[in-house]
Amino acid sequence: MSSEEKKLCLGIETSCDDTALALYSSEKGLIDSILSSQANIHQIYNGIVPELCSREHTKNLYVLFYELLKRNNLKPSDIDFLSLTVAPGLILSLLVGASFASGLSYALDIPIVPVHHIEAHIYSVFLEYHVEYPFLALVVSGGHTEVYLVKDFENYELIGKTLDDAAGEAFDKGAVLLGLQYPGGPAIEKFLSSYENLETIDFPTPIKDDRIAFSFSGLKTFLRESVNIYPKEALVFSYQEAIVNHIIRILQRAIKRTGVKRLVVVGGVAANKRLRERLQTLDIECYIPSIKYCTDNAAMVSFVGTLRFSKGKYYKKSDLHKLNPQPSLSLEEFIKSFG
Repeated sequence: MSSEEKKLCLGIETSCDDTALALYSSEKGLIDSILSSQANIHQIYNGIVPELCSREHTKNLYVLFYELLKRNNLKPSDIDFLSLTVAPGLILSLLVGASFASGLSYALDIPIVPVHHIEAHIYSVFLEYHVEYPFLALVVSGGHTEVYLVKDFENYELIGKTLDDAAGEAFDKGAVLLGLQYPGGPAIEKFLSSYENLETIDFPTPIKDDRIAFSFSGLKTFLRESVNIYPKEALVFSYQEAIVNHIIRILQRAIKRTGVKRLVVVGGVAANKRLRERLQTLDIECYIPSIKYCTDNAAMVSFVGTLRFSKGKYYKKSDLHKLNPQPSLSLEEFIKSFG
């Protein structure tokens, strides 16, 4: 069967702590998606425990798979190909997803399309909007803070990235220092019921030169040293402001440097209300996906997989030995090796 005849994709996302599956039709678009969050499990540890992630993926994948099929009145044999997140991520989580996909591929004799997690986030916005090339893409999440110049599908140029923590990691660790719950971003937003009449604390300014780069470790250090000095509400407000201001400032540099005034902002931190407010003040076209597509999901994986499959790029059943999840593979390296 040729790639043009194959229509239905099952997307699989297990790069970190969310188990997610989605069905995407090349004719009808996104049909359905399903997700099992592990946030409550990891909350008591104030962060993600990798081994627990992989155990939960193992328990959840087949349950979610058959639930997804049942509620769409489909059989396993209706699936024409799979798209799978193969990098980057937690190695055990990636391996659980790869094992699940390999089993389905072998049993159903269908191909697997590899997808890079960053690439999937970039294209999550395409589930709701049509964005013309070229555009800048800010991927801002718990594990990534990077800016790419996207010239076309599979044509990406890294403009700048974090030198230490990711923005989401800064939110998570900061929330713990402030006595709030994990995950940090939602906990900070919940704590700040209003932004009016709050004391502002001057945090240090990261990256004072003209580099397009991010750094959040200094903000976290200042917060740690200030916990017993300033009122909690002022610290929470000012810490979030410092993170958001830094992101906006570096984005403005990227826009000025490249001359591209079309921006996509994706990843879990793109769900932050304060960041969304500030992004709307930029004099550019700005596209941000709905909250459900900001965090890890399989809809974005199935969309990218469908694009790549249409180019004839996939692993056949006989190629499954080449399916090699890689926890730290960059987007540029992925495109060179497979894109």
